[in-house]
This record gives sequence, structure tokens and C-alpha cells, in this order.
Amino acid sequence: MTAIALKQRWFEDYAPGEVFEFGQYEVTEQEIIGFARQYDPQPFHVDPEAAKASPYEGLIASGWMTAALAMRMVCEHFIPPQSSMGSPGVDQVRWLHPVRPGDRLRMRVSILAVQRSRSKPDRGVVTVRQEVINQHQQTVMSLDGKSMHRVRP
Repeated sequence: MTAIALKQRWFEDYAPGEVFEFGQYEVTEQEIIGFARQYDPQPFHVDPEAAKASPYEGLIASGWMTAALAMRMVCEHFIPPQSSMGSPGVDQVRWLHPVRPGDRLRMRVSILAVQRSRSKPDRGVVTVRQEVINQHQQTVMSLDGKSMHRVRP
């Protein structure tokens, strides 16, 4: 399914078992350090020399930066503006491998469940698993989340 088609969906267009892959983002050292200086100023995120002596043996991105990059790719390629009503939250956020300068990240989104609202029949909840995957085919981050979508008018 093309990115355009993904972004034109309504609640009833989602089905458990569907899997979508999209996006491509190359992470730079400059943005790792910039993000970390502002939001997560730990030495292994902001200082390449100090990071060499860390358990990671080099500079790594903040997990929160990885989550923000995932959100960006999901917004660009997956979330349909005409039906999206936001999210009531996420569960099970896991940072499984470090993200390093030069890593190329992409997304895999699997539809786990869909449930139409009983009290508000104009919408439903889609439960997904989001995985951020690097160029080595390693899942570097995963989360389970829910999104609310309008039904087709």
C-alpha cells in the first residue's frame, strides 16, 4: 500500500494482522547532540569522547529522540489527517539497541486490534505495535499504542 493510500484511511479500513513498512531517516551526530543537550544531557548522548568510555563505547541517541523520530515517520507516512483523533497513550516502550550516528531508521507498524466505540459510534480505537528498525534489520525501539480514528462519513 502506498503512503498516500495509508494516509487516506478511516477506522473501518484497518484490520488486525496488517503490517506496513515505511520511512527512511538517517541519524546525524549533530542532531543526537543537539537533542540531548536540550532534553537528555547524559554524557553518552552529548560528548563523543566521554561516550567512548561509556558502556556503549560511543555516542548514542537518546531513546526519547528515537521515539520522536518514530513519531515523525508515522506522521509523514501513516497517520491519516482526515480520520486521526489522536492517541490515548502508549504502552511497553522498549529501547532494544542503541541508535548511533549514521544509522538509517525505518518503521514497521502492525495492526494488533480494532474496536469500534460503543458509546461514540462515530469512532474507534486501533491498537498497533510500532517498531523502529535500523539498516542492520535490528529493532532498535518498539512500543504498543492506541490511536483513535473517525469512521467513514
